[in-house]
Amino acid sequence: MSSFPSGQPQVESKRIVCGVLAILLGGLGLHRFILGDVVGGILRIVISFATCGIGGILSLVEGIIYLTKSDAEFIQTYQIGGKKWF
Repeated sequence: MSSFPSGQPQVESKRIVCGVLAILLGGLGLHRFILGDVVGGILRIVISFATCGIGGILSLVEGIIYLTKSDAEFIQTYQIGGKKWF
């Protein structure tokens, strides 16, 4: 890992992987697990099971939001900042 001029280590963006997984397999919460949010991933599974898959719409929206952000914004918001929902 190299570092930015500010001294912070460079972080590889997981935006594309998380966005595609949220859209295709959102009900399984895989995108939340990849971001390190185990509780959020488990909640996605429970919500999808309790709503017979309709809860996956939340993940669809979240995946679209991920893919519309820039890599820098995604890293700052979700990977470094740890934002949990949208």
